[in-house]
Amino acid sequence: MQLPEFLTKIPIAHRGLHDRTHPENSLSAFREAIGCGYAIETDVRFSKDGKLVVFHDDTVDRMTDASGRVEAFTAADLCSLRLDGSGERILPFEAFVEEVAGRAPVLIEIKNMPAVQGKDVALALRRAIGGAPLAYAVQSFQPKYVKAYKTLCPDIACGVLGSGERLTKADVGNSPFWRIRARVIRNMSLNALVKPDFVSYRACDLPFDRVTKFKGAVLAWTVRSEEEAARVKAYADNIIFEGFRPAIV
Repeated sequence: MQLPEFLTKIPIAHRGLHDRTHPENSLSAFREAIGCGYAIETDVRFSKDGKLVVFHDDTVDRMTDASGRVEAFTAADLCSLRLDGSGERILPFEAFVEEVAGRAPVLIEIKNMPAVQGKDVALALRRAIGGAPLAYAVQSFQPKYVKAYKTLCPDIACGVLGSGERLTKADVGNSPFWRIRARVIRNMSLNALVKPDFVSYRACDLPFDRVTKFKGAVLAWTVRSEEEAARVKAYADNIIFEGFRPAIV
């Protein structure tokens, strides 16, 4: 398939263009990114009642005044929580789509949810987007989600996330096979099976030989300075960034 141009041409704002005034994955952070002409990266996961919400962490502890795992809350309860002490709230994914469709392209990360099957989250995501004029691509650390979405929507670019960092058991969903899963993520061992259209690899771990040999687009995450952006330019086609405002060429 032909990759959407934004994946390699427009810097991608990590969880929106967030700062102390605009919390990550908030409506205001997304509006800031739109206003500056950037693409947007965001995260989706299921609530207790099986609805998609825009939120990164496994728990609500860091970003809200509540405590507990995201899947322990209904969507209504999640969307009543304030983000980082601001007036901003967790967004239903449908509200996010309504806000950004036709205004900015989006890179959607499906968060790893150990009890969730690939087909289920792929169907939910596709239904939530519906007929909205949303230019988007999908990525995940979980290969089965990437494969499921590619199967369901073969015309949508789907990518695998990777990292060379030392992953912990908690990082890979507390799986009893976490060491194997961590090695798979680090080495992108299932790429031959998944056939991703692009890979997103942790910027500080570049260059990495598996990425160098990959025959597709490469994104670097999360780039936090002009200097780091300049360094990874030799290894990646685009950046997912935060903490500064890169030029749009």
